[in-house]
Amino acid sequence: MPPLLAPDKAPAVPLRGELRYGLELARLLADPNFRRPPRRGNNPPVLLVPGFLAGDQSLSVLAGWLRRRGSRTARAGMLFNADCAERAVGRLESRLQRVAEDAEGRVVLIGQSRGGELARVAALRNPDLVSTLVMLGSPVLNPLSVGPAVLGAVRTVARLGDLGVPGMLSAECGDGPCCAAFREDLQAPLPPAVRAVSVYSRSDGIVSWEACLDPSAEHVEVESSHVGMSVNTRVYRVLARVLDEEGDRWTG
Repeated sequence: MPPLLAPDKAPAVPLRGELRYGLELARLLADPNFRRPPRRGNNPPVLLVPGFLAGDQSLSVLAGWLRRRGSRTARAGMLFNADCAERAVGRLESRLQRVAEDAEGRVVLIGQSRGGELARVAALRNPDLVSTLVMLGSPVLNPLSVGPAVLGAVRTVARLGDLGVPGMLSAECGDGPCCAAFREDLQAPLPPAVRAVSVYSRSDGIVSWEACLDPSAEHVEVESSHVGMSVNTRVYRVLARVLDEEGDRWTG
C-alpha cells in the first residue's frame, strides 16, 4: 500500500471533541476584540489557505477579522482543497506572486491544516515574497498522522483521482514522482528570512499534535479543536500578536 494510503499514527483524543466548533465560534462572536479589534495603519497583506476538503469560504470569519484590523486579505482560490499537492502549491505560488506584487511587499501566509502544508512549501520556495508563515494545526512532519475518518476521506479522494476525476489527488501522490519535490520541500528547513509559527492543540481530534511541531517554527499551544482553529479566541490572540510584530517591521 502506498504511503499516502497507509495507516499512520492517529490522534490520542476522540473525534467527538471536534463538536466544540459551534461553541468556539459562539465565544469568538461574543468577544469585543473580535467584533471591534484595534485597527493598525501598517499591516502586511495576508494570504489565507484552507484545509483539506475545505474551500476559501471556510476562512471567511478569519478574513473579516483581518480586514477589520486593517489588513488586506487574499484567498487561495480553492473551492475544494483536495488536489495533488504539487499542482495545488503551484497555483498557490502564482497567487502569492500577484498578491506580493500588488502590495509591493512581502506577504503573511496563514494556512489551516493541509493549507499550512501547502503554505509552508510555497514559503520555502519563495522566501523573497513571504515574511511570516502561520500554520494552524498543520501536521507538516507527517501529513498522515490523522484519525481513521480523515484517512478514509483521503483514500476516497485518491480513488477518485486514480479514476481520472479532475482536481483530486491520487495514490501516486504518496510515493510517486508527481509530488516528490513537494514531499522533499515539506521536510526541508525554512530559510531564516521566513518567520514561521506553528499553532497546535493537544486536544486536536483530527491530527496528532506532535506532527505539527515543525523544527523551523515557533511552537504555540492552544486549547482548541482542529476544525475550530480558524474561529478560536485563543488562536486569534496568537495571530494578533504575530501580526502586530510583523506590522512593526513591514515596509510595504
